[in-house]
Amino acid sequence: MIYEPSMTAVVVFFAFVGFTIGLSFYLGGKAKSSAGYFAAHGEIPWFINGIAFAGDYLSAASFLGICGMIAAYGYDGFLYSIGYLAGWIVALFVIAEPMKRLGKFTFADALDAKFDSRGIKAAAGISTLIVSVFYLIPQMVGAGVLIQPLLGFPHWVGVLLVGAVVITIVVTAGMVSTTWVQFLKGSLLVVFSAILVVMVLRQGFQVDNQSFPSRVVPVQTFDRQAIADVMGRSLYEPSNWDPDNQYLQFAREDGEGYDVFRADQQEGGSFVVSEAQSMTTLADGSILIGGLPKGGEAGQGQLRPVGRIKMLPNEYIGQTGTGPLGPLKFFDVLNRSTVVLWGNETLQNADGSTTKVFYQKPTSGSQVLRPGEHPRFAGIRGDDWMGKLNFLSLMLALFCGTASLPHILIRYYTVKDAAAARKSTVVGITSIGFFYVLTLYLGLGAMTSGTLDVTNSNMAAPLLARGMSGLLFAIISAIAFTTVLGTVSGLILASSGAVAHDLLSGVFGIELREHKQVRVAKLAAVVVGAIAIVLGIVFRNLNVSYLVGWAFSIAASANLPALIMLLFWKRTTAKGIIASVIVGMFSSLGWILLSADTFEKVYGIDPASSPVPFSQPGLVTIPLALMTLIVVSLMTKPK
Repeated sequence: MIYEPSMTAVVVFFAFVGFTIGLSFYLGGKAKSSAGYFAAHGEIPWFINGIAFAGDYLSAASFLGICGMIAAYGYDGFLYSIGYLAGWIVALFVIAEPMKRLGKFTFADALDAKFDSRGIKAAAGISTLIVSVFYLIPQMVGAGVLIQPLLGFPHWVGVLLVGAVVITIVVTAGMVSTTWVQFLKGSLLVVFSAILVVMVLRQGFQVDNQSFPSRVVPVQTFDRQAIADVMGRSLYEPSNWDPDNQYLQFAREDGEGYDVFRADQQEGGSFVVSEAQSMTTLADGSILIGGLPKGGEAGQGQLRPVGRIKMLPNEYIGQTGTGPLGPLKFFDVLNRSTVVLWGNETLQNADGSTTKVFYQKPTSGSQVLRPGEHPRFAGIRGDDWMGKLNFLSLMLALFCGTASLPHILIRYYTVKDAAAARKSTVVGITSIGFFYVLTLYLGLGAMTSGTLDVTNSNMAAPLLARGMSGLLFAIISAIAFTTVLGTVSGLILASSGAVAHDLLSGVFGIELREHKQVRVAKLAAVVVGAIAIVLGIVFRNLNVSYLVGWAFSIAASANLPALIMLLFWKRTTAKGIIASVIVGMFSSLGWILLSADTFEKVYGIDPASSPVPFSQPGLVTIPLALMTLIVVSLMTKPK
């Protein structure tokens, strides 16, 4: 798709960004001391902090990645929502009050409260940096994704823009401005997502069999010329596609470019011939759409939006749509409908170019609403135990990772006492849970609205909004951008605290006066922000929810076993905590770097050569870190 920027979207976007930066400068006077910079002096009201929890936690993965995965595959994307929400149970019942009592500014403060160990500060500080950087990657990818349709800029410009704005927010006012940015963005995200869901329900489902037509052709064998004759079309010549594939190129009537169709043989011998779309990448990197240069001008081509209902239940026969639907009726109708999903296949051409063909996959609604359709979750219903273990490992990481994320944990230091920490957690859970219910409607609405970009599932929710209203698209996109700002600012703040407070002061013993400690933290924020910008550009092609799974796995493996055992096992020693954090951190990181998904999507290597049996490490690395802590603690004397 070619994204044309709208003046309304541009105005709303810069209004949001300008207000956010102005708020940061206004609150900057409250961040002169380390207590003000890292923890807002512990003066944030519990309700504000609870909504800020939601603003911090509802990241680009939640809004862009989950909605996009649901829109592309169905219910499987919602499994991430379940995992993300379930993790807050651990935060509420186990972590909230002890964190407030034990710590001061950072996660390392809590782990080291009873030991005063440089080793713990070093391990926890490095863990904070690694988890934060891995969690920053999907946020920056999401920022670049949003900028493309909103302002018409390339992906890298969006990443650079969000990096610059976030660094400004963190450097000017620290936790004070970060909290209020997260509060505003959390409130607006939930409210306007609810408005968009109401519009989806009022619109209902519409049948569309014209955008990408299909036809049954009564030929018994795959004969391109015979199929072309039946359809009254001329084959495109000359073609450099492999003659053995199942795709047909038909010349367009105006003589420019071609239309692509896919032929699938049915039982009985006849073929269903359905329209597809193609994107060819030439040796020089230029792109052709249907044989024409990519672009929106005359003589150029672009991919069309997809996502539609092919057939509604029997009671809607003869009608083009359902009309407004209730929240439960929405699922009932979809369950008995036929939806057109899209697959893709890459073809190697004779001239060395490659063509990616996007083709229709008519799918029953009941299949869309069941787990196991996404390739990553296919093992849920299959006989392959490795697939089942991979799914369990991911769910375990999501469940355990929430209460281990450094940028979430430091929010407990912004309220006055343990009771306020508990109350703010309850408010956060309520807001987050409500939003995750909305993601299911948003994703399925995008799947059937005819607005999806077939090349970029991350844009599902903003494009759904654009199909409803230009103003709503502008507001939703701007809110999604501030969603990225809020999460990234929390992550960079956690990283800067790890450098200035944990590593320099705690490990290297460099005594810094408060204003110098704040200055070092701000410098660290600039460096971490620059690293995040580079990584956001490098990993631009991966789904943001998938990338977040990495961060959760590392956090759950490195941080949670040490924190839980510190709270509930009196025999825990400083050396046990250090060993647990190091083993959990590096085992999960190593597992991820050696996984089949990383081999395929990052290194470009055959995934079959991966040495690890499944891609998600949590099922192995979390117990490994726990056992390491127990064994080392038993072998060492308590302080």
